[in-house]
Amino acid sequence: MKWDKKESGNFEDRRGMSGGGKAILGGGLIGIVILLLKMFGGETGQTIGNVIEQTQGSQTEQTEGTKTRELSAEEKELGDFSEACFVYNNETWDKIFSENNMQFQEPGMVLFDDGVNTACGSATSASGPFYCPGDKKVYMDLRFFEELKTRFGAEGGDFAIAYVIAHEMGHHIQTLLGTSAKVRQLQANKSQTEANKLSVCLELQADFYAGVWAHYNKNLLEAGDIEEALSAANAVGDDTIQSKMQGHVNQESFTHGSSEQRMEWFMKGYKTGDIKQGDTFSALLN
Repeated sequence: MKWDKKESGNFEDRRGMSGGGKAILGGGLIGIVILLLKMFGGETGQTIGNVIEQTQGSQTEQTEGTKTRELSAEEKELGDFSEACFVYNNETWDKIFSENNMQFQEPGMVLFDDGVNTACGSATSASGPFYCPGDKKVYMDLRFFEELKTRFGAEGGDFAIAYVIAHEMGHHIQTLLGTSAKVRQLQANKSQTEANKLSVCLELQADFYAGVWAHYNKNLLEAGDIEEALSAANAVGDDTIQSKMQGHVNQESFTHGSSEQRMEWFMKGYKTGDIKQGDTFSALLN
């Protein structure tokens, strides 16, 4: 992906620092392998709460948010790339909202190591990348992508990161449009299976929004970038993860959609660039 260094006042790089406040111990990066069975992107406060319950050890420690190590040159470059993607997303969605006579509200983004405190609770790296609607921030431990590649067969490349950032930004768009709140209300009165279907619709719509972002930024794309995004989308499909981790697939437990669905909706967003084409709820529930 072609990119230039960009800066945002809403971007924080907390890597190399202790988490500050209560930092959860236990879980760790390897926990991603287990938790990917249930989630990719911890996008709601309820989901984050579930993750916290699963990743908390029997011990917590009080930290002061102090510097613990220097970032490597590679880590700094990945941080710069992530910030640039964040800015590109904000610029794109500001344009789209303006075109539709709406007011865009820029979110925040935080890079962290190991653990982080959010308005949705404390989380570890095992949470994977996630969006917290409580503080309207995207949270990412970039080491997730190495795990995605080595454990789940996703291709390497920077556009896999760009896709995930755009996916999490998609959840911010859903928060601004009221979609996420409406889904949570509907889920409260549904069976677990029906609630899961609504979650799948929400996640696939975020993939669609990621594709819309890519459509608006074709000038930044290089050969192989879309393939990298599709490889990442394929790797985090519920069926692919369940098959690799437990040897069988239970469609009723899907919360994020199959690999085919995730790639399909990303590509629909990429090809159309039209946010009105992203009604996953009507497409999948009727």
